Amino acid sequence: MVIQLTGMDGGKVDLPPEAVQAFRGAFSGAVLAPGDEGYEEARRIWNGMIDRRPGLIARCTGTADAAQAVRFARRHGLLLSVRGGGHNIAGLAVCEGGLMIDLSAMRGVWVDPAARLARAQAGCTLGDLDRETQAHGLATVLGFVSATGIAGLTVGGGFGYLTRRHGWTCDNVASMEVVTADGEIRQVSAGSHPDLFWALRGGGGNFGLVTSFEYRLFPVGPEILGGALAWRGEDARQALEAYRTFSAAAPRELTCVAALRIAPPAPWLPKEQHGKLVALIFICHTGRIEEGEALLTALRRVGNPIADTVTRRPYTQMQSLLDATQPKGRRYYWKSHYLPGIGPELINLAVDHAGRLVSPHSAFFLFHLQGALNELPAGHSPAGNRDAAYVLNIASAWERPEDDAANIQWARDCFEATRASSTGGAYVNFLTEEEGADRIEAAYGRSILDRLAAIKRTHDPDDLFRHTKRISG
Repeated sequence: MVIQLTGMDGGKVDLPPEAVQAFRGAFSGAVLAPGDEGYEEARRIWNGMIDRRPGLIARCTGTADAAQAVRFARRHGLLLSVRGGGHNIAGLAVCEGGLMIDLSAMRGVWVDPAARLARAQAGCTLGDLDRETQAHGLATVLGFVSATGIAGLTVGGGFGYLTRRHGWTCDNVASMEVVTADGEIRQVSAGSHPDLFWALRGGGGNFGLVTSFEYRLFPVGPEILGGALAWRGEDARQALEAYRTFSAAAPRELTCVAALRIAPPAPWLPKEQHGKLVALIFICHTGRIEEGEALLTALRRVGNPIADTVTRRPYTQMQSLLDATQPKGRRYYWKSHYLPGIGPELINLAVDHAGRLVSPHSAFFLFHLQGALNELPAGHSPAGNRDAAYVLNIASAWERPEDDAANIQWARDCFEATRASSTGGAYVNFLTEEEGADRIEAAYGRSILDRLAAIKRTHDPDDLFRHTKRISG
């Protein structure tokens, strides 16, 4: 029986059964079709709003499988998507009716502590990489939720608690192994295919399928000073003002994340505050713990904190502290801005919109970035936005499809209200499904987009890798 898949142009492609059979025979991992055991779980990703059904899912065991799948998609003109951790807000991992290449089983990590380098396969999560590097008291710049995949994070830029010290995640990539659109496997670095190496460090997955990343590592932990301080909602304005002044003066070893949200029923928060608005400041100090404690004295004296969990803890624990706020399967919609700083107007808007939260799972986040990334030239990597000091993430999250409209509208209203406070830039990993060319240009700028387009024409002239935040040649 002929198997029908979606083609690159959106039309239908009829595959004879012998073609699929030959593909399965040359493939080490499982090739799943609708109805096969494991198919439903494989197509489900973190954002429960994404409900697409690939025609085939190729679950790779290694680079050879990934190359085989790319060649199969190219040969038959199939719509192609690539899944690493499956944590992208827009659900770019899953295509409708085409071939999804699933790298999530490729989770090997190899650490060279003497050279301070780690090689990690593209299916790794942040937790996988942190666990192996922290065995040697080392780490690289990763994000804030341990279930996030390293691949999407890195090719889209990436930032986390170490960004103030060491820049974007992609700034700390030494090399990559890449399957290009012709199905060839290439080792890519500053000295080998430098244009492709530049493009994949923040330019998204438009240029090739990265099967492994080599990261530079830095001494971190294994114990750091970290945790959270909390204030009641009526003290939110005071807490955010304290965050503004405290973070602006903080040394690079100290990164703070502020959040406004409804208090969950967490044991570290007073029961009488559960279900009510709280202001939170998450602290991660990766320098000498005694110095971090001294720095926190002033913040602990602000108003009347209702909780304080800042203590000596493993760095890996700090890296998973926000995991419970983002479980797989919940419905998510985000909007974001880069900020040059935090002014009184933004603080007022934050408190105002936090008071209108539709869902108890939604939050208003401020991530501090200022430091190393600002010292590199704008074109060092496509991630750019080196005028940014903070990221504002308006993170709407809820459970039921019937609540979609209200929660999406809350995020959009907050986004528009805070637009005047932004740099005008955008973080490509936070762009939602409907955000198109104007927001992609905001993420990169015209000159970087033109350079990326030229590289796209060289390495993927037929636009095989199009199921991304798309940069066409």
